Amino acid sequence: MIPFLDLKQINLRHESEIKSSIDRFLQSGWYILGKEVEQFEQEFAEYCGTRYCLGVANGLDALVLILKGLGISEGDEVIVPSNTYIATILSITASGATPILVEPDLLTYNIDPALIEKYITTKTKAIMVVHLYGLSCDMSPIQEIAQKYNLKVVEDCAQAHGAMYKGKRVGNLSDAAAFSFYPGKNLGALGDGGAITLNDESMYLELKAIRNYGSHKKYENLYKGINSRLDELQAAVLRFKLKHLDEDNQLRRNIAELYNEKIKNESLVKPVFKGLDPETHVWHLYVIRTRNRNHLQRYLNDNNIQTLIHYPIPPHKQEAYKEWNDRGYPISESIHAEILSLPISPVMSIEDAVKVTEVLNEYKEII
Repeated sequence: MIPFLDLKQINLRHESEIKSSIDRFLQSGWYILGKEVEQFEQEFAEYCGTRYCLGVANGLDALVLILKGLGISEGDEVIVPSNTYIATILSITASGATPILVEPDLLTYNIDPALIEKYITTKTKAIMVVHLYGLSCDMSPIQEIAQKYNLKVVEDCAQAHGAMYKGKRVGNLSDAAAFSFYPGKNLGALGDGGAITLNDESMYLELKAIRNYGSHKKYENLYKGINSRLDELQAAVLRFKLKHLDEDNQLRRNIAELYNEKIKNESLVKPVFKGLDPETHVWHLYVIRTRNRNHLQRYLNDNNIQTLIHYPIPPHKQEAYKEWNDRGYPISESIHAEILSLPISPVMSIEDAVKVTEVLNEYKEII
């Protein structure tokens, strides 16, 4: 079986270095908010091009904290893509604000900038973009809209570590950005983890306290905070893996380029590739579309190729948001019904990638 993502092999490539990082953490005797987190924050901020980085417990907490730092609360509205992973939506409702769902561009799967302006009201306070599947959103028109209406911009970068837009990395294209280091991400920890990148010093200092019980000084609490801290152990591992992120992203690009070149089956819709600055996309996922997705997935499985669906149910059709179930977002519904994620990773062999293309080219669509 060609695996969708072989996390074991991804990490075993660097077994000795990871064990050395863990040993350094163990020998330090400092296990919460120590030097590993501090140094990772400095290194990741430098990588993203921002002044500051804050390590937090996970990507959802990163989004929740950002909205809190921006003062977004009950009665406010936040524009967000309708086809994102539900964590993006959860962060908005957790803040008490109302998500305003906007359809994506069917070509890129990212929020369509041309649709945003008509959803802006007097209650709108922010635009939350998601760099879905590893491709940076088209940020220039979004930034122009935000400036026109005095709105904040938040990036969900959970799938786009290292992606670029016009010479700048994602995470440095907004008022604040959230990252997840869930193990399957391009920069993945050995457990949960997340980060916030930003340039505003006052917001940085506020969120630095809020993530740690609202405390800026031990036993003194400026804010009603939470406990959301990146673990020292995960920071130690992430520091090492960050050094290899660009290399790993290039290995993903190599697979994606091969797929785009060799998949010839006209019943399959391939993602955008040509015409882009290659660094715009880091290919967290390589997603194709077809009218009978389940039939294709069974066919690939029968041919020893593992695939996944990201994601089978759009947010507005989830039971958690049943008040939205009767709403229509036809582009999102079409995407969620047709997409299939092919195997792609920095440890996938060219031979396996070629095999995937050969099997796909022999596929006969049924209607």
